[in-house]
Amino acid sequence: MHFKPALFIAAAAFFSFHTLAWGVENFAFISTTSSPKASATAGTDPAAENIRVTHHAAPDPVPTNTAAVTAPDPIPSESDLWQRIRSGYALQDLDSALVARHGSWYMRHPNYVERMMDRSKLYLYYIVEEVEKRGMPTEIALLPMIESAFIPTAQSRRKASGIWQFIRGTGKKYGLEQDWWYDGRRDVIEATQAALDYLQNLYREFGSWELALAAYNCGEKKIARLLAQNRAKGLPQDYQSLKKLPRETRNYIPKLIAIRNIVSNPAAYGLSLDEIPNAPYFASVSAPSHIDVKLAARLAEMPLEEFVSLNPAYMRPVIKGQAATLLLPVDKVDTFAENLGNHDEPLVSWQIYRAAKGEWLNKIARRFGISLVRLKQVNDIRPRSKITVAGQMLLVPVNSGMALDAARKPSGSLHPLF
Repeated sequence: MHFKPALFIAAAAFFSFHTLAWGVENFAFISTTSSPKASATAGTDPAAENIRVTHHAAPDPVPTNTAAVTAPDPIPSESDLWQRIRSGYALQDLDSALVARHGSWYMRHPNYVERMMDRSKLYLYYIVEEVEKRGMPTEIALLPMIESAFIPTAQSRRKASGIWQFIRGTGKKYGLEQDWWYDGRRDVIEATQAALDYLQNLYREFGSWELALAAYNCGEKKIARLLAQNRAKGLPQDYQSLKKLPRETRNYIPKLIAIRNIVSNPAAYGLSLDEIPNAPYFASVSAPSHIDVKLAARLAEMPLEEFVSLNPAYMRPVIKGQAATLLLPVDKVDTFAENLGNHDEPLVSWQIYRAAKGEWLNKIARRFGISLVRLKQVNDIRPRSKITVAGQMLLVPVNSGMALDAARKPSGSLHPLF
């Protein structure tokens, strides 16, 4: 969210790292949606009849804290989501050379625009629905194009993460859980709600969407200081009157307006936009706790890379949690339920190993039949690390022969995942 130089280099590196951790080769940037973190419940049952499905189509009640937000008129139903977005524009036009400069850049990079727009197809319906419920300008649904290019695992040099690019502190402030297993900043449901909450709060504080967007990028304290400086000098209190914005923030809204202009009239930029159906892409599925990512993808009969793109908030190759919630394409929900109901084998092939101080990682890898490189990738260990610290938690494969050998020659200790 704040200060994202070299975003896409960092995003690509981060995405590749976690792709290897999940065991996918030649992973393409197929952006989709991240999965919501479910609350813990007692007991789980893998039977298909216990799966709860939530389609994200019917509108939820409008939040009660949006009274101060100005809204465009209700938007008529459209068959193409792009037209629905165009119908809700409300940001001011900017007579700025920066808008023209960024529009020209996108025009010269049609492949970049095509990939970004293609990734957006999996997110936009849900985001537009949520933006409209709150009466916000529909340009805000395009904001992840500026933040992350809709790469679900994008991570900036300053560790901002997800399509909305939350830094850790702001993510925690807005209720996004972050631990070793799960990062809510990469959860499209949770992070979208948090981002829209944040933007609405900024709108209430500053009184304009342009100032709110600038504050989203560089922080509300920075914008408040600049407005105070203008006030002391008798200058206007609006976005275009701010003279000392950080470079990234100066370009932030012009980039968004340039994207808006492309969506409004792609032909003027020598571009074309594929139609996006005005219908939900994904549904939330209540699945059994503790299930391998690979197995969940197989049960849904979908490519592993697409499943990971839909559920990037889960950071390990096994999804740990009571009544975990997954996002699946709408047309895969019944397939997943049927296959899960017919599956009579273990859902998890991983276990936890608590290392003793100074254990060599290469010996642990051999003990559990996993390569050293993969052990480090799965457990987010730096490539140059060689030994463990006392009590370090490692995810290792369930391998009965190796596990028995570990039990006969204990250094650390084995624990079930549950």
